[in-house]
Amino acid sequence: MKKALALIVAVLFVFAVASVSFAAEEKKAAPAPAPAEKKAAPAEKKAPAKITQVTGEVTAVDVAAKTITVKGKKGDVVIAVDEKMMKDCKAGDKVVVKYTTADGKNTAKSVKKAVAKAEKKAEPEKKAAEPAKPAEKKPAEKK
Repeated sequence: MKKALALIVAVLFVFAVASVSFAAEEKKAAPAPAPAEKKAAPAEKKAPAKITQVTGEVTAVDVAAKTITVKGKKGDVVIAVDEKMMKDCKAGDKVVVKYTTADGKNTAKSVKKAVAKAEKKAEPEKKAAEPAKPAEKKPAEKK
């Protein structure tokens, strides 16, 4: 009886070792897409990109590269824009651009034409310059 029990335990031990070695081989042979996805997930959880703003004159528009160059206070900034934003811009325009920087590339979030200070002041003057409506004349009172 002891010999039979020892034989059964030995066979079970062999199967246990064999199953562990087969499992280790499968892990090495099979590609591991799950860890790659886990690595990508933390990259998406990065802090939101910082939005930077530049105000200045468009000095160049590159249609092929879909970029504009804006001359700001701190120098020229090259910003990637989409087609809709690009068709509203031309060299010489004063613009306010909000953009983010990722991987060394500036990408525009919004491009708006800047309103010059003189134009802002001129608008209220136009309203004041409009002639006032003539006052309604009251009929003369009878005595």
